[in-house]
Amino acid sequence: MNIEEIREYCLSLPMSTEDMPFGDEYLVLRVCGKIFACIGLDRPDYFVLKCDPDYAIELRDSYPEIEPAWHWNKRHWNQHRLGGELSSELIKSLIRHSYTMVVKKLPRKIKDEYPELTEIV
Repeated sequence: MNIEEIREYCLSLPMSTEDMPFGDEYLVLRVCGKIFACIGLDRPDYFVLKCDPDYAIELRDSYPEIEPAWHWNKRHWNQHRLGGELSSELIKSLIRHSYTMVVKKLPRKIKDEYPELTEIV
């Protein structure tokens, strides 16, 4: 997968949007206004995803391409480098995991109003 395919996959998830709140160097992907992914446009071989803290450690121990995210809460965010052992299937799974982590924290009112959000969860 390349960075454009990652962007397209993220935007294919229900209620996903993109914007650039940190300037022209970072593309942020959100679900209902909450960030679940960030792509550094000046470093297109890296992207950041939210992750369960225990799973984040497991991933970091298993894949040299996955590290604590620079400038993000390192307990909840991983930085991923494309290439190496990260298959397209694994990347998509990690994107869905990040999306799901954010959706789970959304208020019940939003989840009730948009039932398609829980189709991924």
